[in-house]
Amino acid sequence: MSKSIAIPDEVVMNKIYLIRSHKVMLDRDLAELYGVKAIRLREQVKRNQERFPDNFMFQLTEKEVESMVSQNAIPSKQHLGGALPYAFTEHGVLMLANVLKSEQAITMSIRIIEIFVKLRETLLTHKDILLKLEQLESKAMKQDGDIKLIFKYLRELFNPKTEPLRKIGFKRKGEE
Repeated sequence: MSKSIAIPDEVVMNKIYLIRSHKVMLDRDLAELYGVKAIRLREQVKRNQERFPDNFMFQLTEKEVESMVSQNAIPSKQHLGGALPYAFTEHGVLMLANVLKSEQAITMSIRIIEIFVKLRETLLTHKDILLKLEQLESKAMKQDGDIKLIFKYLRELFNPKTEPLRKIGFKRKGEE
């Protein structure tokens, strides 16, 4: 690794998507980062299919691609090169570098793996915060019901019922 590739972590992070409950990168983005053509990357994957089980790589469905386009994760279907893209998990990214065997692919895969690890550590660090937020949310939901009840009683106090009240006291003969 004689030279370092100067690509900010944010650029790589923006190419990581959550699909089928997996953090993945698309073949086109990986080809760009690895300095190869997307078609070459796909050829190598097809030649080494046994190295890419389903938990390393999967092909997106038409519906998943449409969902990504509609959510502006990718600008258009043409951005993907006209074919349904392959999505690579963290393990698939590493295996892909072994298949491509270029120095840039190896260097970039190490950077990508480090970013995946950093994302995982960030999630673990903030897991406690998320737990506290969930606890606060449940308390707030309970208190929300209590506050609504208080406001209901206050409205009843400020807007009393206008039913005629029965007179109290002594009645004289002949009065009702």
